[in-house]
Amino acid sequence: MNTKEVNRTNTPLIISDGCCIHFGSSPALESVDFSINKGKKVAVVGPNGGGKSTLFNALAGLIPLTEGSLTIEGSTPEEAKGKVSYVPQKDLINWNFPLSVKQVVEMGITSKNKKLSSLRNRKKVNDKIKKALQDVGLEEKINNNIKSLSGGQLQRVLIARALAQDSEILLLDEAFSAVDIGAQEDIMQLINNINLDGKTILIATHDVNNLEDKFDEVLCLNKHCCAYGDPSEVLTPEVIKEMYGSHSELINNKSHFKTEGNNSND
Repeated sequence: MNTKEVNRTNTPLIISDGCCIHFGSSPALESVDFSINKGKKVAVVGPNGGGKSTLFNALAGLIPLTEGSLTIEGSTPEEAKGKVSYVPQKDLINWNFPLSVKQVVEMGITSKNKKLSSLRNRKKVNDKIKKALQDVGLEEKINNNIKSLSGGQLQRVLIARALAQDSEILLLDEAFSAVDIGAQEDIMQLINNINLDGKTILIATHDVNNLEDKFDEVLCLNKHCCAYGDPSEVLTPEVIKEMYGSHSELINNKSHFKTEGNNSND
């Protein structure tokens, strides 16, 4: 078991102050406010179209804000790109190319630092690739074609690509989708180990069940910030309804939600 202590501070690392993003006339995020401290493990939850991926793209410096501000240690996402690694949803990546595991991880390194692509730095690149794959338990798969991997292994390769960039913040978009329960548990353990190294991790997920056992904080989005804080405190039935509307009754396992004067599982 990893016994390293998480390097956490009470100084905000990521601050969203009235963040607004529009695509044409359609709002994707409206007046979003939150503040995330260094070393936190944060679940970002909400419905499809609720703005989770939009927020991640903004934090990665890929799309501009319409209004408000979004800062990382006081810098704009564009200025802080070297501090953020973004793992997008797997289905948004074209896997038709005959790439090896090594090549996928290397993409993250060379895209961040063009100088490392020179032959003189080949050993440094290879060492980074091997270390990242060791960290996710896939060093023996380094020369395998990515098409031969399971869904859980593929997700770990994408995390290795992010780790190879040596960033302070990891954004994982739907890290648990399309993988079985065992793989989800393996990925969560991996994320815990990464968090113990002092990295700040945001994970977009649809699953609001048992978040208090896995995450320090939860950010609830439905185009606006419905709630932010300790999952055991903010994931109330009211917040769930604000996020999911008429579909909130489909959310199972709500026994941990706090309701005043009512401890039923209904």
